Amino acid sequence: MRGPLPALSDWDDFVSDRYQPGKEKEEFRVYDNAPPVVREFYRLNHTHQTRDFALAKRQEYGTLDRRQMGIWEAMEYLNTLVDDSDPDTDLSQIEHNLQTAEAIRRDGHPRWFQLVGLIHDLGKVLCLYGEPQWAVVGDTFPVGCAWSDKIVYPDFFRENPDSKIPKLQTKYGVYEPGCGLENVDLSWGHDEYMYMICRDYLPEEALYMIRYHSCYPIHREGAYDYLLTDRNREMLEWVKKFNPYDLYSKGDEKVDVAKARPYYEDLIKEFFPEKVRF
Repeated sequence: MRGPLPALSDWDDFVSDRYQPGKEKEEFRVYDNAPPVVREFYRLNHTHQTRDFALAKRQEYGTLDRRQMGIWEAMEYLNTLVDDSDPDTDLSQIEHNLQTAEAIRRDGHPRWFQLVGLIHDLGKVLCLYGEPQWAVVGDTFPVGCAWSDKIVYPDFFRENPDSKIPKLQTKYGVYEPGCGLENVDLSWGHDEYMYMICRDYLPEEALYMIRYHSCYPIHREGAYDYLLTDRNREMLEWVKKFNPYDLYSKGDEKVDVAKARPYYEDLIKEFFPEKVRF
């Protein structure tokens, strides 16, 4: 019988440790001390995240017909995702998201930037729709071309069916040089889902943060630069600016949800309608 699933935050903890400030570059590629459950997660992720899978999920969820709810309501819905297997934190999903938003707010960043901190992980409601964790969280990466060795645990791709398709194992695969990141298909997860939900409401910088914040091979490791445009590189600087808040706000002081809620409900109303399609 399979044991309990790890908390979704375990993947964030793993990434946070991997890219902690001051860590030497060569240390980024050492994962032998990762918990077995993390290794198994990435084995499943790299085995099943084919291009066909990613495209099918984008089509399935791109209709945005699961629910209609307000953004704060969606946060409360995500809060029903309870995982008793994480003994290291008693933070609710809302509290953790508020920590990120409050850190951004304290540093004086624009209101849309603060909003990204609040909502960037809302796409994890995919778990409440029954999606497995390997199709919701973890690092994202391009599909449809050869996998970079800068993707975490690249050896696990050997069982991926795309490894048997020669066209998908070339440098450019189905893409053209400099085609633009917006034209590159990424592995499926909460980033892409939340991007689809938000794309009509937020500025381009915010959408980059939401869509690519888990794409560490590109925005942190510099892989696949030959597919990017100058505009992509410019916008990815915003992702890099957001990244420390995403990784390192967890240890901040616990946020009083009731006290913070009026400010963030007002912020939500500034950008989103009363009900949003999910």
